[in-house]
Amino acid sequence: MSRQVKHSLTPDEYLTRERKSEYKSEYFNGEVFAMTGASRNHNLIAINIASELREQLRSRPCEVYGSDMRVRIPTRDLYTYPDVVVVCKQPAFEDDYVDTLLNPALIVEVLSESTGSYDRVKKFGYYRLIDSLSEYLLVAQDEFRVEQYARQPEGPWLLSDIRSLDKGVELRSIQCSLEMKEIYEKVVLE
Repeated sequence: MSRQVKHSLTPDEYLTRERKSEYKSEYFNGEVFAMTGASRNHNLIAINIASELREQLRSRPCEVYGSDMRVRIPTRDLYTYPDVVVVCKQPAFEDDYVDTLLNPALIVEVLSESTGSYDRVKKFGYYRLIDSLSEYLLVAQDEFRVEQYARQPEGPWLLSDIRSLDKGVELRSIQCSLEMKEIYEKVVLE
């Protein structure tokens, strides 16, 4: 009987491999996980959010990144690709490749059936370890719903659950707002 040996990668080995790869993969504690493609709704929601934020932050010292900007949580050896990331201070990168951000202020994940519980629980637990992170948005693609988690100065994260197209999301950490109608523009729910 043969045994398959599982090879654990170091973060440096992962980055070397990832930078040459045609496909994106996330990394956690030595393991690499291939990322799948996104649906039409997922793509529309992510680009709607990124576009609105970019427009509002245009004249400010903030940068908005799409899903190709890798974020690292050093205390957990996690490299991940959020759907939208905003940094409003001088961006800090892991190395001279300038492709792995260390200090996001806002992270947005568009939920899918396969990643929803991971994004909501485990991944959010890891993201909370990033000192610069002030807000985390979870955006549904099968219903009109945004879960906004905001870091409180002394205490737990505060959850706001927005479920109406007539409402908006106030992003105090970056002094922006998103209307639910803008987030879900051209999105068709089944």
